[in-house]
Amino acid sequence: MDLGLKIRKIRKEQHRNLDEIANLCGFTKSLLSKIENGKTVPPIGTLIKIADALGTKISVLLDDHEQGGTVFTAKGAALEKLVKTQKGYSFAALAVERQDKLMQPFYFIARKGETPKRTVSHVGEEFIYVLEGSMTYKVGNVEYTLGPGDSLYFDSVEEHLFTPLSDEVRYMSVFSSARS
Repeated sequence: MDLGLKIRKIRKEQHRNLDEIANLCGFTKSLLSKIENGKTVPPIGTLIKIADALGTKISVLLDDHEQGGTVFTAKGAALEKLVKTQKGYSFAALAVERQDKLMQPFYFIARKGETPKRTVSHVGEEFIYVLEGSMTYKVGNVEYTLGPGDSLYFDSVEEHLFTPLSDEVRYMSVFSSARS
């Protein structure tokens, strides 16, 4: 199912309107409508806020197939699921089939000069592990330079911003939410 349609379906099943969810997320009704209608692909921070407002997890928004236990994802399958945002990066949610998981793992590809210069904040914690390339990652008032093998763990309620330094940076990010 399409991401926007899935968000709309869950919202309507809960008998909630666009205004209510948009207000909880801290953005406009117009933006939520564009997401639901497939006119814009939201960045990961926005998806986290929508999932939280709907009382669900990102994995529920991104996949219809529920599976328990161990989930294997081959490299090719992950790359086929890449979602290109209008924020200068692409991402693939991993292990979406397991909707009851406590962690939300993602694979990201970001390109130099294409990512926004705006900080984001959302509930939960975040872990970053750089696979290829380099970037700066600012958390609060501290900026870190990360290269292959470097990692960062932080409370994602703190304002944060990443900037690719190499032409392309590939990294893993694992989010956990306040919900159990």
